[in-house]
Amino acid sequence: MIEIHDHPSATKANRPEYERKPRWMKVKHVRNSKSTEVDRLMRDLNLNTVCRSADCPNKQECWGRGTATFMILGNVCTRSCSFCDIATGRPEEIDPEEPRRVAEAAAALDLEYVVVTSVNRDERADGGAYHFAKTISEIRKARPGTRVELLTPDFKGSLTALKIVADAAPDVFNHNIETVPRLFHSIQPQGKYERSLEILYAASQMGMVTKSGIILGMGEEEYEIEEVLNDLRESDVDILTMGQYVRPASSKMKVDRWVTPDEFAMWKVKALSMGFERAECGPLVRSSYHADSIVPDIARIQQRKRREYSI
Repeated sequence: MIEIHDHPSATKANRPEYERKPRWMKVKHVRNSKSTEVDRLMRDLNLNTVCRSADCPNKQECWGRGTATFMILGNVCTRSCSFCDIATGRPEEIDPEEPRRVAEAAAALDLEYVVVTSVNRDERADGGAYHFAKTISEIRKARPGTRVELLTPDFKGSLTALKIVADAAPDVFNHNIETVPRLFHSIQPQGKYERSLEILYAASQMGMVTKSGIILGMGEEEYEIEEVLNDLRESDVDILTMGQYVRPASSKMKVDRWVTPDEFAMWKVKALSMGFERAECGPLVRSSYHADSIVPDIARIQQRKRREYSI
């Protein structure tokens, strides 16, 4: 996916020298006319792009699939997670024209599936929920038929904010659990494991197709990973992503281990056997990887949830 936000500290010049990556983590980047077009458009529309700053290994594949991920609500986060290199601080005012520009980019690129994510905006009562809803509305106005997936913060557990998002009817609601309970506080000090599960379950109760992701290689044990998968299924999460942690800066936590492709393949089989509708598991998998693969099943899952939760 094109993961969209910029962060200056992620430049190659100040990336740390850390554990040598195994061969399966190395990707040859080939710049083509499509990537040049996307890069120019994002600059012209003043949209933040993590594909430039983080050099996402999947960007060529995702652009070719007609998918993209936009980061809204600025590029300064109110939280300080130890695995993430986004700047922490006091965010700027929200740009009311940003949703329109995201929609303009989606239309210009003929995107069939768009993922919209954001930094945390804990200083706002709605956590940015109205901005998410406005962005969905603008995308569908500019490009009818485009599917929209949201990858949101936990909104500090606010069901009012979650309802604002649900009323905008995203095709998929994604909130990442990220890690196991034992490591949660050290990795996401302002987050809460149970709160994330509650948001995911509430999203299901509101009829949304739900999705969550886990990052491996941060010190978790195998039995703990399985416990998280069980918790996600008990929260009626439909889609799982699982990828390898890569240290973004010397100030961030070190990589505990490099998880092999065979282990990721094992977790995919395990997840599907537990009832997940889709499971993307691999070293280079990120939150929005192959996000559009769920499209054929969206209507069926929504219908089931509306029936089960009497919506």
